[in-house]
Amino acid sequence: MRHLYVMRHAKAKQPSGDMTDHQPPLSKRGKRQAAEMANVLQRWQALEGEVYASTAARTRETFDEVVAQLPERALAKQVHFDEALYTFDGKGLLAWLKALPDEAERVLLISHNPALHDLARWINKVTPHSLPTGSVLHFTLQVTFWKNVEQGSAELSEYLTPEMASYSLFKRLAPKPPEHNHDTASRIRDMLEHQYQVIRALEPGVVAGIDPEFLHQYRVNLRRSRAVGESLRSVTKVSDLKKMLKRLKHRGQATSDLRDIDVFLEDIIKTPPPISSGTRQGLTHWLQGCQWAQHQVLCQQLIEPEYAADLLAWQNFIASVEVEKALSKLTPKRIQSVVDERVARHDEDLKALSLDAQDTDFHDLRKGVKRIRYLADLNPEAPKAFLSELKHRQRLLGDFQDLCSRQAWLDAFGKSQDKDPQQQQECTQWRDSLDKPKLALRKKVLALKPFVLKPLTNVTA
Repeated sequence: MRHLYVMRHAKAKQPSGDMTDHQPPLSKRGKRQAAEMANVLQRWQALEGEVYASTAARTRETFDEVVAQLPERALAKQVHFDEALYTFDGKGLLAWLKALPDEAERVLLISHNPALHDLARWINKVTPHSLPTGSVLHFTLQVTFWKNVEQGSAELSEYLTPEMASYSLFKRLAPKPPEHNHDTASRIRDMLEHQYQVIRALEPGVVAGIDPEFLHQYRVNLRRSRAVGESLRSVTKVSDLKKMLKRLKHRGQATSDLRDIDVFLEDIIKTPPPISSGTRQGLTHWLQGCQWAQHQVLCQQLIEPEYAADLLAWQNFIASVEVEKALSKLTPKRIQSVVDERVARHDEDLKALSLDAQDTDFHDLRKGVKRIRYLADLNPEAPKAFLSELKHRQRLLGDFQDLCSRQAWLDAFGKSQDKDPQQQQECTQWRDSLDKPKLALRKKVLALKPFVLKPLTNVTA
């Protein structure tokens, strides 16, 4: 089997002065695109074989940015800059491909459109209809010799754009939030529609699984949509809303374990844990295996017809007359009355907590804080100090939950089969040591003061 990786150069500056087309360098965004794709190329093993690139400045710099991200790799020794690849003719590029040496089993080609895209469409007709700057296609070919490549003979294994690999690049193309509308009903409907659009736009990045921030934002927007819906349900009656929220909850729960693993792995990299390097490697490898398995399950769910049907049903529900009528009855005063009720309940739950309370009691308190915050966000007149305090409490309780999640994964690692006894012992000791920071957080939570309701009730209808 042969592997062909087709990469379009990253975004270049427009020619200026007497520049020829050969000379424009990468733009600032182009450099970011190429840098973000370095990890993708390494994960796909695109850099394990020969690299061929056009002699144009923009292709040279695309490769240079990739090299800069992988200093441990001697990539400069395996690149071939070929004037023949500075072409916009697909037929010429095909002739070059068929003339490749047969010992080259894995080839990365960095060149230009429309030649690259024409070549890709020739060897595989289901290739995407566009190839944006910085994008990479991975083809596998069941041929013994490159000269035997035929039309439609390649299988497209993977496809990724920089905006699917990097959340920071994606944000430029993300759906823009609606303009603020003082009409409560219109503002909430626009908020829900925007969250729906963001969820759908994030899906390719979630499936790609390169940048965990895609999953985080996907999860956040799912949960926010559900929270807004639950807040609406607590204020007014809407038929079928309970059923819709149940579907959103199911979709959100499908991301829980994977997000927890992502956070844990990020923490291990940022703050080395109190375990030996061998145990850290063993734990990391095990977590990555769990991460891969959880990601496969999530990706399978995202391509099922039932998933698309659930999301489409939610979008249609948001736009329904029933929801419009319910929202028309919503006023800041009605929202605030429910906020006041939930705040009073929160204060009661907080007062009932003790230092030796169950972890689940603290988790329940966190959920209550989230519901108050999302509901308060619906009211543009909510005091900023109140919202700030809600966020503070949510972060505090979120840190506590992260420690509990970390302990749960360490327990699972310790119970997994065929693990080195020394590694299991070290992880058990680390797990037990997390009780101390958990206790400190418990004390901070118990030290929180009750909310003062009086300033929150001065809201007009």
